[in-house]
Amino acid sequence: MRIRLLAVGSRMPAWVEAGVDEYRKRLPREMPLEVVEIPPGARGKNADIARAVRAEGDRMLEKLKDQERIVALEVKGQPWTTEQLAERLGAWRLEGQDVALVVGGPDGLDPRVAARAQVSWSLSALTLPHPLVRVVLAEQFYRAWTLLAGHPYHR
Repeated sequence: MRIRLLAVGSRMPAWVEAGVDEYRKRLPREMPLEVVEIPPGARGKNADIARAVRAEGDRMLEKLKDQERIVALEVKGQPWTTEQLAERLGAWRLEGQDVALVVGGPDGLDPRVAARAQVSWSLSALTLPHPLVRVVLAEQFYRAWTLLAGHPYHR
């Protein structure tokens, strides 16, 4: 089973790359985590925000694979505990289906991408900076894996 994180944004700070890499290398080889950066739509003074979100959506839709289970990260999604994530991760592994997590840009996820998702997940009621979301997701997938493996990390 592969996990892909498709996230709008590029040129992340070094601490983001280091944080994601730390948890990525801890995951087992049979559950690799890949980060796919989606270039943000053009924003600036008098920018057409809807057009920017559509452009991000176009690029994200091009990268999604038909056989993937798509999980949209959205503020209005369902909150999961780490234990619930571990349960879902275990079920996905048994199904043998790859997972694509999709994270929109500063103005949210394109509705066409959200409509393709089988599940909508909210990491927090807090507004989190997009770079931090990448690190939190990587850590939570590692933590969920440790729960499934009976590893003591999740104490």
